Amino acid sequence: MSESRPSPAPRVVVGVSGSLGSLTALGRAADEARRRGAELWPVLAWEPPGGQLAARRSTAAAVLVEDWERLARERLLGALREAFGGGGHGLRTRALVARGAPGPALVATADREDDLLVIGAGRRGLLQRALWPSTGRYCLAHASCPVLAVPPSPLEAALVSARRRNAWGLRMDTGHVAREFDTVPPDA
Repeated sequence: MSESRPSPAPRVVVGVSGSLGSLTALGRAADEARRRGAELWPVLAWEPPGGQLAARRSTAAAVLVEDWERLARERLLGALREAFGGGGHGLRTRALVARGAPGPALVATADREDDLLVIGAGRRGLLQRALWPSTGRYCLAHASCPVLAVPPSPLEAALVSARRRNAWGLRMDTGHVAREFDTVPPDA
């Protein structure tokens, strides 16, 4: 992260990865920033492939760090375009790309008591919980500011189901997806 003079304005910090859950959280964070008159701080945390330790051991990794950071920046900008379209969203925004694990990077960014940290609380199965640490749990346990965990969109489960059926070559029930789409409020 770059060091700069912090803004005195209230901030809404949101973790962004480009996933559907993070885009849902980004939309909710934008709504909260508008409501509070705050700046929106979308943060994309990245780690080198193999982790920080592997990158320190490899001389090739030192050469690739700039490329990885550029790709992370492009991913963040793509997520912002996906969430807000090509036009402006009417908020003061400071997008950050942070090198490190997502949980610690978000907690370090949302370091003021008047900040609001917004995270996506995606669905996770038992295997995922056992093998990968939860960014949401880390933020809830370590943040010094309020944390808003945004549940996934109802359409996310329908999309995952449709992808699974498509991958397995099973017949698609498009009526089910249409019914799920009809239950989502128009502003979501």
